[in-house]
Amino acid sequence: MIERYTLPEMGGVWTDEHRLALWLKIEIAACEGWAKLGKIPTEAVDVIRQKASFSWSRVQEIEEVTQHDVLAFLTNVAENVGDEAKHIHLGLTSSDVLDTALSLQLVEASDILLTKMERLQEVLGRRSLEHQDTLMMGRTHGIHAEPITLGLKFALWYDEIRRQINRLSFAREEIRVGKISGAVGTFANVDPLVEAHVCETLNLKPALISTQILQRDRHAFFMTTLAGIASSLDKMATELRNLQRTDVHEVEEAFAKGQKGSSAMPHKKNPITPERICGMARVIRVNAQVALENVALWHERDISHSSAERMILPDSTIALDYMLHKMTQLIDRLQVFPEQMMINIDKGCGLIFSQRVMLALVDKGVSRENAYAMVQRNAMEAWNTKEQFKSLITKDSSIREHLDEAEINDLFDYGYHTKHVGDIFKRLGLEK
Repeated sequence: MIERYTLPEMGGVWTDEHRLALWLKIEIAACEGWAKLGKIPTEAVDVIRQKASFSWSRVQEIEEVTQHDVLAFLTNVAENVGDEAKHIHLGLTSSDVLDTALSLQLVEASDILLTKMERLQEVLGRRSLEHQDTLMMGRTHGIHAEPITLGLKFALWYDEIRRQINRLSFAREEIRVGKISGAVGTFANVDPLVEAHVCETLNLKPALISTQILQRDRHAFFMTTLAGIASSLDKMATELRNLQRTDVHEVEEAFAKGQKGSSAMPHKKNPITPERICGMARVIRVNAQVALENVALWHERDISHSSAERMILPDSTIALDYMLHKMTQLIDRLQVFPEQMMINIDKGCGLIFSQRVMLALVDKGVSRENAYAMVQRNAMEAWNTKEQFKSLITKDSSIREHLDEAEINDLFDYGYHTKHVGDIFKRLGLEK
């Protein structure tokens, strides 16, 4: 079983203390880079490494005066380092630190999300194999079409999550960049070798070119990837909501002892988790639109993106982390009702075999147009009268001219529709 959800490490990625701790790593690494170039004495770097620290409460106190977060941070660090603090932030602009730290946070967030996605994929794979042969109604436009298996539905989602894992892995690489290139990205006051050292130390790639900031197409791509993942979860949750409807009731979200579904109606067992996932997906999609708006900035940089990112990036990664956990838990504990699936299949009076009857007539030499008309005529009567489609076909003299009773009986075989399910599973790499 999937463990109970507790606030995971994702929340820690976005704390103010963690953000400033990353700033400090960047500043120390920059000092090390300068020392390699002989610009800063190595002894000074040793002192900075030993003494550099900050207090979040003190930084907040200073920021009340400076109205600038990075300057407040640097002032507090200088209070702890002493004279050697003159070497800190040498040649850097605030966004060198802000954007490089943000990249580190997004890489951390990506790794957490990828772990959660791999867990979800594993559960989907397991449940797809469990229900590889569990027959259920396949529906198009919400109407009975032909039989599928529940395992195929889970396997479809398994493959989609695999694609989303690949996309997030790519987006992680797109954002795994740093920049220490100065006020407008020209390296006028900081050597490119300093940037190279900082990025190597932090396992980032130097941006090939930047302005005062990293370009926001990277962040927009990351956010649209999150929106795509959220939309896949939305799709899965929407399907589970539909399958739990009273008039369908083929699956059901696990209902805990003592749980209540409604304040007014004691009988209610509502699909609360998939509904929650659907709602949160809307928020992430809207946040992706904000990230796209952030791509266009004035000249070498403005600050219009910054305030928005402080909301959309933490909110979206934390929300998706939660959604992934809840979806994994939902699939893992999902109640399945194969008997109800068969009852629903039988509601169609055997109409799901209409295509097979038509193709059998075509095989006997009947034109497709005539075969279609012959089968549709009986299908519509079955819809209207609720008489079994097989019975109507058997009594239709025009059809009996081509198919005898034994041949008709053979056509009404569920196994015909699922004979290649195993082949599909092999293509996905899912085998018992």
